[in-house]
Amino acid sequence: MSLMFNVNVVVDFSTEWALSCVLFMNGGAGWFKMTEPSKVIHVRNVGHEISENDLLQLFQPFGVITKLVMLRAKNQALLQMQDVPSAINALQFYTNVQPTIRGRNVYVQFSSHQELTTMDQNSQGRGDEVFKPLFSISYARALLQPGLLFRDFTNPNLPSEQKGRSSQPAGYGDVGVAYPQMANATAIAAAFGGGLPPGISGTNDRCTVLVSNLNPDRVDEDKLFNLFSLYGNIVRIKFLRNKPDHALVQMGDGFQAELAVHFLKGAMLFGKRLEVNFSKHPNITQGADTHEYVNSNLNRFNRNAAKNYRYCCSPTKMIHLSTLPQDISEEEIVSHLEEHGTIVNTKLFEMNGKKQALVLFETEEQATEAVVCKHASSLAGSIIRISFSQLQSIRENS
Repeated sequence: MSLMFNVNVVVDFSTEWALSCVLFMNGGAGWFKMTEPSKVIHVRNVGHEISENDLLQLFQPFGVITKLVMLRAKNQALLQMQDVPSAINALQFYTNVQPTIRGRNVYVQFSSHQELTTMDQNSQGRGDEVFKPLFSISYARALLQPGLLFRDFTNPNLPSEQKGRSSQPAGYGDVGVAYPQMANATAIAAAFGGGLPPGISGTNDRCTVLVSNLNPDRVDEDKLFNLFSLYGNIVRIKFLRNKPDHALVQMGDGFQAELAVHFLKGAMLFGKRLEVNFSKHPNITQGADTHEYVNSNLNRFNRNAAKNYRYCCSPTKMIHLSTLPQDISEEEIVSHLEEHGTIVNTKLFEMNGKKQALVLFETEEQATEAVVCKHASSLAGSIIRISFSQLQSIRENS
């Protein structure tokens, strides 16, 4: 079926299902990949509850979106990225992450179209030869949901009701952040080797986590910050007044919250096994009993976010120290950390002209305590950074 709208746009859907495709399954997320990549993405299972903005927010992290067609009668949509690499990045990401909008799984594939064509009045005759049959706008509106059918975000000559917001540049590059967990999605996937870790969906939109079974005599907000900031930026933290072993931690976005829940659930800290779950509260209300960290320069994910995602892992026996003084010794490092447990081995080394160290504790709990208590502490006049290392042992000749 082809449609022609009185905004002078012609789109052909006749070959969308006729082309051969190959089904790829990865981690339960299925998607169809057309034989030839295109900057036009075909989206299926687009329910009537899904809006244009929902689709835009799903794909906006991968690049500028220039055009969008909603085909309501078929629960489908066509969306054009600014270039082919952007479309490829989107489909590669969704091989590992099942895209979900408003609780509904949607499925994406390359379209048979290389371009969604916007035509002027003088070109309609040529368009008739390419896109057949043509239907009037009244018939199209009877088939589809009333309202906007086609969006061309690069055409300044469309009527005002057909344009994006007037403040938009060419393309539609800054829709709202209803999917904050998708920010820098391609960088996140690349940081994890092209796909997300097992058990991470990447689709969580809850930013606040509830931490329980804490040791209230030894844990405070700053110690929780040191632990949870390994998995994302911290907005604020609040201990529950009537449950002193419970705390709420608001992360920067849903993806970071999912990492924290995944990697910290069941971790041992100060003799207690942590329970970490998503909270029913979307955020923590500011107040006298909350600690604010949104502007803290100790948040790790403001710069080099992809690098920090790469190092996310569950607590390990090995910790990594950086921003050390150039004249630091292993003895000084051991003296700074030994109160937290038995240190099995240490390694002081230099990388890119900067001193760093590895410290191996006897247990994961001891290493976790060292991270919680000594990250952002002062050592020989320098504020040091500590994180878990994924290395299992220290090689003496490394």
